[in-house]
Amino acid sequence: MILGVPKEIKKDEFRVAMAPEGVRELAAKGHQVLVEQGAGDGSGFPDAGYSEAGASVVNRAAVFNGADVIIKVKEPLKEEFGLFRQRQALFTFLHLAPNPELIGMLLEKNISALAYETLEAEGGLPLLAPMSEIAGRMAPLMGMFYMQRRFGGRGIFPPGVAGVKPAVCVIAGAGTAGANAARVASEIGMETLVLNKGMDRLRKLDEMFMGKVRTAAMTEGNLKDALRDADLAIFCVLVPGARTPVLVNRDLLRTMKKGAVVVDISIDQGGTLETSRPTTHEDPVYVAEGVVHYCVANMPGAYPRTSTIALSDTTLPYIIMLADNGVEAAVGNSTPLRTALNIYRGRVVHPALAHSLGTAPASIDELMSSKPAS
Repeated sequence: MILGVPKEIKKDEFRVAMAPEGVRELAAKGHQVLVEQGAGDGSGFPDAGYSEAGASVVNRAAVFNGADVIIKVKEPLKEEFGLFRQRQALFTFLHLAPNPELIGMLLEKNISALAYETLEAEGGLPLLAPMSEIAGRMAPLMGMFYMQRRFGGRGIFPPGVAGVKPAVCVIAGAGTAGANAARVASEIGMETLVLNKGMDRLRKLDEMFMGKVRTAAMTEGNLKDALRDADLAIFCVLVPGARTPVLVNRDLLRTMKKGAVVVDISIDQGGTLETSRPTTHEDPVYVAEGVVHYCVANMPGAYPRTSTIALSDTTLPYIIMLADNGVEAAVGNSTPLRTALNIYRGRVVHPALAHSLGTAPASIDELMSSKPAS
């Protein structure tokens, strides 16, 4: 099989979908890997490293024209839509629910679209997990930076000092990102509260942090009370494949302290606040209703070397499955890859994505058993 690794073009996205070591393993199995010139520069992987590993380093058009499967980090942007061929396959972070234009292109071109963020295995989301760890650990650091008065923050020093209490950090969501955010926020010295709907996750956090982090059920009343006290609020809510529910409308946002900071890690799936909109590392914050918003849509891209290695290591086994067996056979034989498949033969097949679009999901098995349209 021929796999293509293009250079990411999203603003300030320095990650690359595959490290040279991944190329080496695929090449050893007889697969051809096309890597776009300069694709790994931002992560510290020069073209020579890919060539030595067995890749063909080519221009952008050659990657898209030659590859059976495109391996990316971020969802395709409009500038890339025209590069895809009919019936190609795509494996990347897709975040389709809030992106109708991308859905339309994938349907029109009959792309087999597999999403890292919906791949489930052993009760978790293994391809999303390393990026959630990084984003979760980044969130308190970014939040505390923008708590400075010169950025519109309240000027509260997050860990406090003798005689002055620390900042209050509220975290909505107790998954991988939320747990990692709580770890860093509490270690910095902030008074940390985690809200979550599932009590099992809160019990695990209580055991993990031994009282250093407070926990509470995610109820409307608890969220309202918590946000009123928060100096920093971090939102890590996730429904795999679906649009993130909006938990904070403008009226609730107005109850927060002027100069409080919110970090919306959920922005890739639409965002948790009514006022959230995607930002970039170059221009990361804006103020709405007196609250500083940090809504960078590719947070781990700020640390591309670490992020690329972590992502490449976790995606490689599934990329090998696709390459060794072909997309259809791999999906048919692998439950995790089946959960990753969002769009297939011009139909939406992921249940959560279909629900977000107000439709029923097509059956993967029925589509596989039918003859492809010519």
